[in-house]
Amino acid sequence: MRSDSSAPPRTVRLVVCDMAGTTVADEGLVEHAFDAAAREAGVVPGGEEHARMRAYVRATMGASKITVFRDLFGDEDRAQTANAAFERAYAEAVGQGRCSPVPGAEEAMARLRSEGRAVVLTTGFAPATRDAIVDALGWRDRVDGALSPADAGRGRPYPDLVLAALLRTAAADAVDEVAVVGDTRSDITTGKRAGAGLVAGVLTGAHGEEELSEAGADAVLDSVADLPDLLRDRGR
Repeated sequence: MRSDSSAPPRTVRLVVCDMAGTTVADEGLVEHAFDAAAREAGVVPGGEEHARMRAYVRATMGASKITVFRDLFGDEDRAQTANAAFERAYAEAVGQGRCSPVPGAEEAMARLRSEGRAVVLTTGFAPATRDAIVDALGWRDRVDGALSPADAGRGRPYPDLVLAALLRTAAADAVDEVAVVGDTRSDITTGKRAGAGLVAGVLTGAHGEEELSEAGADAVLDSVADLPDLLRDRGR
């Protein structure tokens, strides 16, 4: 049976938001934590190898951190050592108060939920680091869940995090009632692979408008603060 192409777009019932760079101000903490991880794994800061690895970390922002370290070191022991050091350094920075919401993020999440939409946070961080951020910001009651790769099977750019959010919340009947928003190519690819009805990039994090558009973003916003208006304007 042929589908009706003139049918209005389905209402977005679930919004899946990235954390660092999208809802949480990064402030260079990922690169700070990477430097600690590199030192722990025996990479000399300031050297050519360190610069190459730092560039790769920037390019793969949003992806599962253990996967990134496996790609960088090609050795499971060094990857695990680096990942543990990364998580410790990031958690310490969060504990020192170096963690804040992206301006307008809290208001946007509150508005989305007041409109009857569920909001789930996703990240490439391990659960312990993710929880430290959520608790530091007091977001336990502001969102409907927070997921790491360990909760879903695989991290970005695979679709697992988005699909896990849909299955766990049961907030939407189908993936075209899901919106995905993030600041990296990996976020966009994840949303597209999951079949989300709307995939939006934001300019508050790692990647710029050209990179997000090339990855397939349906829209590129200045900030997640603009997402509620985008959904309204598109009748979603």
